[in-house]
Amino acid sequence: MRRRVIAGNWKMYKTLTDTRAFFSSFLPLVAGAKPCDMVVAPPFTAISTAVEAVKGSSIAIAGQNVSWSQEGAFTGEVSAPMLAEAGCRYVIIGHSERRQLFRETDDNVAKKTLMALASGLTPIVCLGETQEDRDAGLTEEVLSRQFSGGPCALTPEEFSRILMAYEPVWAIGTGRTATPEIAAAAHRFLRRCAGEKFSIRHASALRILYGGSVKPDNIRGLMAQEELDGALVGGASLDPESFAALVNFA
Repeated sequence: MRRRVIAGNWKMYKTLTDTRAFFSSFLPLVAGAKPCDMVVAPPFTAISTAVEAVKGSSIAIAGQNVSWSQEGAFTGEVSAPMLAEAGCRYVIIGHSERRQLFRETDDNVAKKTLMALASGLTPIVCLGETQEDRDAGLTEEVLSRQFSGGPCALTPEEFSRILMAYEPVWAIGTGRTATPEIAAAAHRFLRRCAGEKFSIRHASALRILYGGSVKPDNIRGLMAQEELDGALVGGASLDPESFAALVNFA
């Protein structure tokens, strides 16, 4: 059985003081949580503070983005070795906001994934369609293109070290959530893509998270779907009690 993952993406929220306060409240709430992998992605400035705060716990810290280059004259970028040195174990790659707002391409996603793996980080590679894509019946076409342009560039061994997250763009920060059945159908399609490119074994082992307005009041229905291996959580991860409720349910 695939081990579940509950990952929180704080986006551009929380100062260092906020970060310390969050973990001071959050850690006691998940002390008795059933085994699942817990990941939190704070802003770059708070990574070291978060790493220190979770020391001795089972919580892993992630970067929210990473450069495709190991080093160089890239003002404002952060490299995979820098994230690893700061204490990150995971990194989010290709988040819908990066694709939509910063025009990241499938090729960027592929290069960033390779760099993250080379630095010992576990990439959480995000894929998902817009509302226009879904309305036009293009969901599978979009997911296939993003899969082919990103994870397909990996070797089977590299692919075995990534996680994926299905993020329907129309359900992120909108309050709308894909129904459990819609989410499961997309996860099944992505797993089929993995089986066709790599192997049934790789597809069966692949952990695919759902991201899109996940909250304590809808986690039960989502996690009832066998295809969903956890959640990539946005707004609900900013509050220690709501995020703990998600972790404790999983």
